[in-house]
Order: sequence, then C-alpha cells, then structure tokens
Amino acid sequence: MKIKRIAIVGGGTAGWLAANHLGRELHGDREVEITVIESDEVPIIGVGEGTVPSIKTSLRKFGISELDLLLSCETTLKTGIKFSGWLDAQRHGAGHHYYHPFSTPFPEGLDLTPSWLLQGRRPDYQDVSIAARLSEAGLCPKRIESPPYEGEVDYAYHVNAYQFARLLARNAQARFGIRHVVGTIIGADRDETGKVSALRMKTGERLGFDFYVDCSGFASILTQQTLRVPFVDKSHQVLTDTALVQQVPFEATAAIPPYTLAQAHRAGWIWDIPVLQRRGTGFVYSSRHMSEDEAVRTFAAYLGRSEADFQPRKIRMQIGFRQQFWVSNCVALGLAQGFVEPLEATSILLTDFTADLLAKNFPREHGDEARLQPHFNRLAQNAWERVIDFVQMHYHLSDRDDSAFWRDCRYGTHLSDLLQERLDTWRLRPPIASDFASRFEMFNVENFLYVLYGMKFPTRGFPVSPKELDSSAAQFVGLQACTDQLASELLPHGHWLRELHAALAAQGTP
Repeated sequence: MKIKRIAIVGGGTAGWLAANHLGRELHGDREVEITVIESDEVPIIGVGEGTVPSIKTSLRKFGISELDLLLSCETTLKTGIKFSGWLDAQRHGAGHHYYHPFSTPFPEGLDLTPSWLLQGRRPDYQDVSIAARLSEAGLCPKRIESPPYEGEVDYAYHVNAYQFARLLARNAQARFGIRHVVGTIIGADRDETGKVSALRMKTGERLGFDFYVDCSGFASILTQQTLRVPFVDKSHQVLTDTALVQQVPFEATAAIPPYTLAQAHRAGWIWDIPVLQRRGTGFVYSSRHMSEDEAVRTFAAYLGRSEADFQPRKIRMQIGFRQQFWVSNCVALGLAQGFVEPLEATSILLTDFTADLLAKNFPREHGDEARLQPHFNRLAQNAWERVIDFVQMHYHLSDRDDSAFWRDCRYGTHLSDLLQERLDTWRLRPPIASDFASRFEMFNVENFLYVLYGMKFPTRGFPVSPKELDSSAAQFVGLQACTDQLASELLPHGHWLRELHAALAAQGTP
C-alpha cells in the first residue's frame, strides 16, 4: 500500500527544513500530501542562528533567492568562527585567537603543512588563510556585483531563527504545496504492530497519517514519549550542560563582524552572533564546574550589564542522541534527534543533512521502511558520533590549566576510539583526506587542520623535497598578495549590508 499522507510534527527550522526537502523530493507525486502541524504554544528555541556553507546548496535547491534570505531574516554573512581564549593566556598571550574559516587554506591545491613542519614551525593557517585575514579585518566576503550564493571566499549566514523558519515555511507552502495546521499535539497512539497510528490533539481530535517526522524539539513527542527510543548520553565526552541566552541590540552604525565569536571562559565559552539589528549571545557552561549565580555574573560582565536586572533565558542541554532515529513509520529530526552544544553550528547542519538523507531515502510503499531504515540510521549515527568527536576535540586540545573544567576536559573525559586513533596518528603526521573515509562526515580534513593547528597541536615533521619547499614558498607569497588585493577592494561587512538594504529601500523593495 502506498504512503500518501505525511505529518511533520513541529515547525521551527527543523520542521520547515524537512518540509522543503520532502516537498522538493516528492512534489512530482500528486497523491502525496505533506502536512506540518505547528503549535502556537511552543516557542522556537532560537539558539541555532549560525549556519555553515552547505545550507546554500539546500536553499538553492528549494528555490529560495539569496536576496530574499538577506532581506527577510536579519541575515549577516559568516566566513567562519573566531576562537578566542581557548589556549593558556600565559603561554600564548591574553589576546590569543584563531579562526576556523569555511574556505580551504590551500586554494592552489598544495598543502603547506609538511613544509611548515620541516622548518620546525607549527602550521599557522592565520597566515595562509585568505578568509581568516579578511574576517579579522571585518570585510564582507562578497562584492556588490557578486552573483547570488557566491563570494571571494566561502561563507554561510547568521540568521534570526524565527524569521528563517518563516521564510522556509512560506517557500514550502508556495512552491511545494505543503499544508500547514496550527494545533498542539499532546500525544500519539500506536497500532497493534507498534506503528504510530494517530496524533492526539489538545482539542480532543485524532489525526491519522501514514508516516510521521518528529520535529517536536526537546519534547520529542513521538520518538521519546510514544516510541520510547533510548537516549545515548554523551555527557562524558562534552561536559557543558547549560546555556544562558540573551539578545543585545546593535547600534545602527556599529561594525558587524563577519564571523561568530566563540570566547572561552573558565567553565565553557560564550557565543556572540551578529545579525542585522542585534547580537545573539549565549553563555555555555558546565554546572558541575560553575554555579548559576557565577555564570549569570560572568555573563553580565561580558555584556557590560548590571547583574541586578540581568535575567537571561536558561536552557538545559543534554548532550547526546537517540539510539535510533528512524523507528517503524517515524523519523526524528532536529532537537528530537539529539543535541550537542552549538560550538560549530552543528544543529542546523545535522538537521539539514538528515532531512536531505530522509528525502532521498523516503519509503514510497508500506513495507519499504524496514529496508531503508538501517541505511539511514547508520549514516545518521555516524554523523552524530563524528560531530561530537569534533566538538570534544576543541576542549581536549586546550592547554588551559586555570580551572578544574579545563583540566577535566583534557584529562578526565573519554575520547571515542576513532578520535583517539586519529590524534595519535596526527602526532606522527598531519591529517590527510584519506583519514576521512566517509563522505558523510560533517567535518573534513581542512576543518581539522584549522582547529588542530589553531590549538598548537604538536605533529612530528618529516622530510620534503626542495621542489616542494620552493612550491610552498611560492604559494605562500601568492596567497599573501591575493589577500592584500582583496583587503584593498572589499567593503566592510556592515557597510555592504547597509548599502544593500538602503539601495533596495530606495527602489521600493520591502
């Protein structure tokens, strides 16, 4: 029997990303009907305001114009992440920072790492990365005449999470015919085979569908409450478990950094994300290493606020993911699937990846689920495991020794077997592409190079040929010249954005 009626339980970024992916994939079949059921009583969590460049592929695929994104979501451009204070201040200086940009450190194709190591130097990708230098200068990665979704260096976006979800919703309904029902789901029924058979609404109504996508956030109404799928706890790998969240208005003429700031403190880190009219900030910490009173006090001091009237929103974070993501006729996406702190903008990344994976593996007939589930679950679990490895590595590599938190991150946490093996290997030689056998890992060799050597990771040098040394030196000089030229030509990020909005306002574009 054919699967015709699909329910997406929950809206927000996860629900509407799922709607667009499934809508695009299934739109040609007129018998298929997709419905997003969204409660007006459940607020969007709203911490996932940062994206990575892969979101551009999805937005293009959905038919969303970059101009619409820039105009409707308080959008700013993001060339990467600036990590500040993640190393010992006495060893590396109080102002030490490094960048994890989105662009390759080797646009000419030659990896300079072996040459650096041969000369007894730790690789410094701040010197070689065009994107890192442009980011530090506060420059926009696009020119005025740049085509949509293209720039001089790769980039992603900072967005207002609520407005981004609304943009996705408008597109899904207009382009793919997605139905939208506003209502609060309080539970679900199962049939004699264990499948989800109907949703129980607050009104007393029961809504039945053939297939369900659980995007109900931390509540995980179907995956946890109905299907009782166990949770795989990863708090022994990533110790942070709480976030305080506060929005801060921007001054109209303030500079807008083209990056996310990740500022470390003694029990975690602070995110600082600029969107057009405000900063989204969050104080991430381990409650085992810092009290809530101290966290509020430290966060208030960072923002220059009086502690007396400072009341940030508090979010509990349970790090980990579901033992299975697809069970019977239900797939979990977004926060219903799992959570890891937003250090590398992983929430939207994982949601977008798994929603696309579901769309490409969607069962067309009842009975297809059993054959498609194992593949989906295997790839999704691998993605989650490797993302947690990557986030944990940032903490584990720190040489900070000023608090029990940082000491526990280095010495008191369990590393996965694969991460331990990789770090042992990379002490002997730098990461190479073949270390990442699965193309479905969210982070690849270049991401690891930026973080490893930004954190001063020690790798043994080995001989390289004189020809390679000469080629490396020439490439380094060429990259420096290219960076200098772009730095003289590109506009400041905030200036570019405000000129764009002013020009469109003058044309009468809303």
